[in-house]
Amino acid sequence: MRTIHSRYYRHHNPASELHAGQLVPPFENPQRVDMILESLQARHHGGVVEPRDFGLPPLEAVHASAYLQFLQDAHSEWRRAGHVGDAIPWFWPNRPVERSPQGIGAKLGLYARAGDTPITESSWLAAYWSAQVAVEGAQQIIDGQTAAFALCRPPGHHASRGAYGGYCFLNNAAIAAAWLRRDRFGKVGIIDIDFHHGDGTQEIFYEREDIFVASVHGSPEQSFPGFSGYADECGAGDGLGANLNIPLPKNTGYRDWANALQHLLHAAEGYGVDALVVSLGVDTFEDDPISFFKLATEDFIDIGRTFSVFAKPTLFVLEGGYAMQELGENVVNVLDGFETNLV
Repeated sequence: MRTIHSRYYRHHNPASELHAGQLVPPFENPQRVDMILESLQARHHGGVVEPRDFGLPPLEAVHASAYLQFLQDAHSEWRRAGHVGDAIPWFWPNRPVERSPQGIGAKLGLYARAGDTPITESSWLAAYWSAQVAVEGAQQIIDGQTAAFALCRPPGHHASRGAYGGYCFLNNAAIAAAWLRRDRFGKVGIIDIDFHHGDGTQEIFYEREDIFVASVHGSPEQSFPGFSGYADECGAGDGLGANLNIPLPKNTGYRDWANALQHLLHAAEGYGVDALVVSLGVDTFEDDPISFFKLATEDFIDIGRTFSVFAKPTLFVLEGGYAMQELGENVVNVLDGFETNLV
């Protein structure tokens, strides 16, 4: 399986994040990718290639143009306003916004879903190329590859059409799915196995019938993002029936989690998807610092096998996972499990 990866991942490196009311060292940091690359090399896992530059059109197919412009300009506006360091929102509108904000503080509040995702001087560069990694992965599938791994950073599944948060600026999985849909495949499925509900992905495709979105995640009553991921969120309009959530409680172990994944895949098959994008978060791991499931390292091998049995062209797109020592092994276990079962 080919891995697509951009050298620009280090350009998003904030000094801190807001977590539980405190500024702490970021859980989502460049070392995450370093750990995964080390594990890929140790396992002699295929080749690692740089993405081509597909430009803004794949991003514009998913995100609002005003939002994309905001991301490109935000930090320079922050500096021009006399601020130093990373741009972090500190106030939000609590009602519908009737006019476009002019100051950078108001813009940050308008576009940020959470205060955990600072914008640095080079965040746009990293996010742009992370999205290109996802598009390149999708193009590999279009060109006939059975599977590919988009080693994206920053991650993406919390980014909506016009908002960022949860460490995410551009929705890499959504961008890849839209690219697959436009070029070759009739219906595309996104299976999100990150611990946290992919609220951005759900929002982007909630009224579309051609992209099936399914997620197994921590109960929204107990975990971020808190406002979405309930089982009764099933899509709307043309997308009614094309969205499926399975929220699970604290301390869920692998047996119950795996049953939920099987249910998602059966639903995707029943929906008639022709290709699959997997939002690959491994923060379901038992020692993850900001999650509460109980999956063990060896369980991730079985997860890969489960996806291979689905027997559709599959693009894995990296999302979360913050237990640093085990991160690389957990991610590569999924990839190895997938490939081993194909032999």
